[in-house]
Amino acid sequence: MTKADLVTRISKSTHVDETEVLLILESLIETVKDSLTKNENVYLRGFGTFEVKHRAEKIARNISLGTNLIVPAHNIPAFKPSKVFEGKIDRAVK
Repeated sequence: MTKADLVTRISKSTHVDETEVLLILESLIETVKDSLTKNENVYLRGFGTFEVKHRAEKIARNISLGTNLIVPAHNIPAFKPSKVFEGKIDRAVK
């Protein structure tokens, strides 16, 4: 599903104009990004948590060249689904 598909579905289910839904969705995305940039987790009860995870420095191997390289420590955004969400997906897939 694309962002446009999501906007269309939300618009149909809420009877709100697609342009307003798009503005709200864009605002949500920007707010989550800004929070993660400030190292603040975003908790959405019943859905999941957007969080920043720290990856330590490590040595990786380039198999093609047969060399080692150092991957510096860095932070990455991550999403952890809630137990309710995971359970719903697990039941739907079976």
